[in-house]
Amino acid sequence: MDKRDGSLGRVRDSRELGGAWAAFQRFGFAAPAPDLAPVVDRYWWARWDLRGQAPYRQLIVPQPSVQLTFADDGTALVRGVPRGRVVFELAGVGARFGVVFRPGIFRRFLDRPVAELTDRALPASEVFDPPRFVPAPDTDGVGVDQAAVEAFLRGALPAADPVGDQVAGWADDIRASSGLRRVDLVAEHCGVHPRRLQRLFAEHVGVGPKWLIRRYRLHEVTERLNRRGPDVDWAGLAADLGYVDQAHLTRDFTAMFGEPPTSYAARYGTQG
Repeated sequence: MDKRDGSLGRVRDSRELGGAWAAFQRFGFAAPAPDLAPVVDRYWWARWDLRGQAPYRQLIVPQPSVQLTFADDGTALVRGVPRGRVVFELAGVGARFGVVFRPGIFRRFLDRPVAELTDRALPASEVFDPPRFVPAPDTDGVGVDQAAVEAFLRGALPAADPVGDQVAGWADDIRASSGLRRVDLVAEHCGVHPRRLQRLFAEHVGVGPKWLIRRYRLHEVTERLNRRGPDVDWAGLAADLGYVDQAHLTRDFTAMFGEPPTSYAARYGTQG
């Protein structure tokens, strides 16, 4: 039965609520081989079986990374950084496998500013000469032969990009340090002028440092939901993240994820 979500003003698919989506889909993550870790942040996989059910609109929260995705029909896409939430329609039986590149790294593959990919997807053949990887059930649950993907990536690696490596390191610093909450602080930390920092992030990450700061700041919200379910002390979390109050957290979260944090939290089942 569908329910009306007052905060969104729409009828909400009940399969979004309380972790019900786990009844028809599985997903997981895997770490790259050590030699690819400077380039690849992680891999993800997803499989679903909606036979006999209506299609499902799957919320994908924005990540600050370019991704290479392989579908079960053999389609391969390069996806730039999405600045807001993305919704994919799942239907029937299907699978996906994704390569998540480290923020700041993909410029060397693209050979032009990564900002040209922001909010866009293009056939992987425009960047790579990808083989036809077809995600399928296997013994470890990854959904595709990860060793084959990694062999392909090793063969596709371009020459090193020292500037891109430096920007990737700065992105790592933003993620790791809760004190880097403003662009001027990041610029001071990196030893560059704020305008140059903006240009380098557009060139190598695809989004500005302010967006990245906000995304990593809000990452803790989704992490806590993953760990604890929907029972969150929102006022306490807002304070932990450095927000003046819960209203400011709600405003930022809604702008990036497309719904208030309490509506997003309803997607999670209670943790036992």
